[in-house]
Amino acid sequence: MRWTMIRSGKVLRGLVSLRCRAPVRHSASGQAWVTPRGFDTGIKTFNSLSKEKEALILAREGTATWYSCGPTVYDHAHLGHACSYVRFDILQRILTRVFGITVIHAMVITDIDDKIIQRSWEENVSPAAVARLYEEEFKRDMLSLKVVPPAVYLRVTENVHHIVAFIEGIIRNGHAYATKEGDVYFDVASIGERYGKFVGAVGSHGEPGSSNKRDSRDFALWKRSKPQEPHWESPWGRGRPGWHIECSTVASHMFGSQLDIHSGGIDLAFPHHENEIAQSEAFHQCGQWANYFLHSGHLHLKGSAEKMSKSLKNYITIKDFLQSYSAEEFRMFCLSIKYRSAVDYSDSSMLEARTSLETICTFLSAAQAYMRGQFHCPPVQEALLWQSLAEAKSNVRTALADDFDTPRAVGALMNLVYDGNRQLQPVSTAEGGVRSPAVFGATVTYIRDVLDVFGIDPLHSKAEALASGGNLQAVVEQLAHFRSEVRAFALARPDNKPGVYPDRVPLLKACDTLRKDLVPLGVVIKDRGASSTWEMKQSPRDQKDHADGQQT
Repeated sequence: MRWTMIRSGKVLRGLVSLRCRAPVRHSASGQAWVTPRGFDTGIKTFNSLSKEKEALILAREGTATWYSCGPTVYDHAHLGHACSYVRFDILQRILTRVFGITVIHAMVITDIDDKIIQRSWEENVSPAAVARLYEEEFKRDMLSLKVVPPAVYLRVTENVHHIVAFIEGIIRNGHAYATKEGDVYFDVASIGERYGKFVGAVGSHGEPGSSNKRDSRDFALWKRSKPQEPHWESPWGRGRPGWHIECSTVASHMFGSQLDIHSGGIDLAFPHHENEIAQSEAFHQCGQWANYFLHSGHLHLKGSAEKMSKSLKNYITIKDFLQSYSAEEFRMFCLSIKYRSAVDYSDSSMLEARTSLETICTFLSAAQAYMRGQFHCPPVQEALLWQSLAEAKSNVRTALADDFDTPRAVGALMNLVYDGNRQLQPVSTAEGGVRSPAVFGATVTYIRDVLDVFGIDPLHSKAEALASGGNLQAVVEQLAHFRSEVRAFALARPDNKPGVYPDRVPLLKACDTLRKDLVPLGVVIKDRGASSTWEMKQSPRDQKDHADGQQT
């Protein structure tokens, strides 16, 4: 039978361990939610099914099964998509890197849809050609944003035979019906009060369809084909899948009758996720198919009440965005707001993210200069820094275990940077006192590790700039070193008297002029007493060009 492979769950099904469930609880909407039995991760997460923070309990120890709705590939991906995918990528990285959980992530690619068909007519190409073009572009965009690919992408068109079998199972269980026109609808009334878990999330309305629907809430599982549309054979005639059925089928094909985590944007909660649950529980005849639904908030252009979307023509493509900002800066922006919250996008909010990242990078650079002996400061309060580091570690982990609270975690990291910077106050000459490079080494390593968990490489933006200039890094290093030696000579006085020899003042002025002239080119030299450090940043000229471009 066509559904045998899905029912047996040959693909990763063995990872799912069915267990008894805890007593029934009820969400704020009155819908029952059952606390799973299994392995407690120590994490609390907001579950859209119960409308509360719940202990994240997995069916199998150390492994989370995770399904997410992928893109409908008919156009360029935009920043609203990016925000959701990056946020959930960060959550999966936290699960893996902080809490030691292997995430098995499957994502569907919707490669047949009304919008894809319409686009194919407009461009006089096949729907498959449109879908493949934008699917590959989406994957490139995700890689450019450093989103870890799922374990598998699954296309709808390659799973139609599974979808037909899934629909047959729902009909067999008494929860769907075929019309004389060749459409198949889910019978919402057949599941009674079990329908409505997400009603009110973003509004409730029935889907348009045949006048032969039994209930206005009934939704299409199979749609009869129209002239010039792609179609597949089925027991109900030629047609193609409805929207919601693809996710239920693909997720069940991967994970069987039980799923740990399902994610998506809040706009998908109703009707899409609502209908997924209805279909899946009707097919599997189970009481709770997915244990946790995580929903990300919308991204809005600042000053607009509308979400960023293709239909509203108010979007910024990922490719265009990355002409002005880096993936690291966008991740810093996403980290600044809880994943469940709506977020306002603007240049000012992106510049705030850039400034936060630069603050961290500047501290890392100064701390490394201190460890190399190139940064002179009074003796540091080493015990205080070790204590600050321990508190940061505790606070970051506590924040991430509390519904993946990244703003609080970043705040703890910034407090650690602040405490470190307070100790790195430059002096003009080395005092020869006790130095404490180890504590700065531990701090730098920890900050890098946390940023790596979030998918941020503090050296990435600098590396990109250097890559375009070949051996530019070596040239700047030599130039900065030469300037430091000239400046040290100009400041030196063997007689230890205050002031500078008059004949060496022009040398100091030349050093200052060079430092100022390099800033517009993106090279920032910082004089720290008798020594200097340097780093590369986006030049003010590039920032101005970006601002001008936004105004045109």
